[in-house]
Amino acid sequence: MAFEEIIAKLPYKHPFLFVDKLLEMNENGVIGSYTYDPSHDFYKGHFKHEPITPGVILTETMAQIGLVSYGIYLLSETTNDLEAIKIALTSSEMDFFKPVFPGEKVIVKSKKEYFRFNKLKCSVEMFNEQNELVCRGKIAGMMHI
Repeated sequence: MAFEEIIAKLPYKHPFLFVDKLLEMNENGVIGSYTYDPSHDFYKGHFKHEPITPGVILTETMAQIGLVSYGIYLLSETTNDLEAIKIALTSSEMDFFKPVFPGEKVIVKSKKEYFRFNKLKCSVEMFNEQNELVCRGKIAGMMHI
């Protein structure tokens, strides 16, 4: 399945789509990228004199690339009805190390810990363009068709 097809199957659209490109994907994990648009509304209030990307948005980006996109890829091996795939985040645990500013591009790397009984759990890391670790953690979700 082409990476563009996976992005098209995501259950999000602008302004809540945080996936620009999927760069690599295989049975062990996924790598993707996103650039934060400086015009996003959340920058107007977080923080009012020095905007940074909220941690919840960084977590959402990692979930969209590292869990949902990857889950669609894994389930595409067993079904042709990708429109019917539903994925719900069930848990996340994140540690944050560096801020992400408006206009910054990030790379998300996700490694599968397990995928069984339609539950996917991954270790995720986010890096800035200087290849500095921004945040990392674990995310899990349930999938069904």
